[in-house]
Amino acid sequence: MSEERSGASILVESLVKQGVEFVFGYPGGAVLPIYDALFGDARIRHILVRHEAGAAHAAEGYARSTGKPGVVLVTSGPGATNAVTGIADAFLDSIPLVVITGQVPTALIGSDAFQEADTVGITRHCTKHNYLVKDPSELAGIVEEAFRIATTGRPGPVVIDIPKDVQIASAAWSEAAPQREVRYNPQTRAADRDIARAIELLANAKAPVLYTGGGVINSGPHAAALLRRLQELTGAPTTSTLMGLGAFPADHPDWLGMLGMHGTFESNMAMNRADLILCLGARFDDRVTGRLDA
Repeated sequence: MSEERSGASILVESLVKQGVEFVFGYPGGAVLPIYDALFGDARIRHILVRHEAGAAHAAEGYARSTGKPGVVLVTSGPGATNAVTGIADAFLDSIPLVVITGQVPTALIGSDAFQEADTVGITRHCTKHNYLVKDPSELAGIVEEAFRIATTGRPGPVVIDIPKDVQIASAAWSEAAPQREVRYNPQTRAADRDIARAIELLANAKAPVLYTGGGVINSGPHAAALLRRLQELTGAPTTSTLMGLGAFPADHPDWLGMLGMHGTFESNMAMNRADLILCLGARFDDRVTGRLDA
């Protein structure tokens, strides 16, 4: 059975449905209806920061330490732009965030209204996806889809930009709200032939190195345990990017230390002399491998 709820109330209910326990934010005029809804709901704890950048970075830290997506709530204009550095950092480090931003009323979008900014346009290149919500009836489905996008495939930030009038307007809401069509379904398993080829290369390598990164950390304790098991089976020396530190024991005799510009001599020399490098959860960034075609 459905009931009429404000957009702000639908948003809070949708966050609760996604298992959200904490929201990191800083209030402003364009998100006051959402703050009113949060204030009246004890199921979500709001963590007040002193600057919107702090909200994004705090949510990042929460996501890194718990494995759950971090949730950010900031106002329109300068609130959203202040959060961009944290959003970009989460995008580059593959950290799942759902960033909720206020926006000027729908009728004022594009009129250079007070504290208006093109949040969707500004964040397009540092998010996995972003939304401008124009109807409160779409909120429940958008929130569900945003969390799915943020946490599946390669994790990352998603922005939901909500005009103030959409937060105030009413729409029908029910626990069994219809889901949006699943349009994002990334492939997360390698082809069997590629896995077989990797096994063959490892078996024949004379000087293999396991090059690991933040993807191992992001995939949880089971992935770290699988990495240690793989190392035991192959005996390959193991190195890591900065983001991957902690996935492999630093006191292990086959641990080379961190790789790259600020890494150890041993790890960099081992990589240079390797006849096979097996990359696990890393992206060959410039501070680690430099120009691969050089």
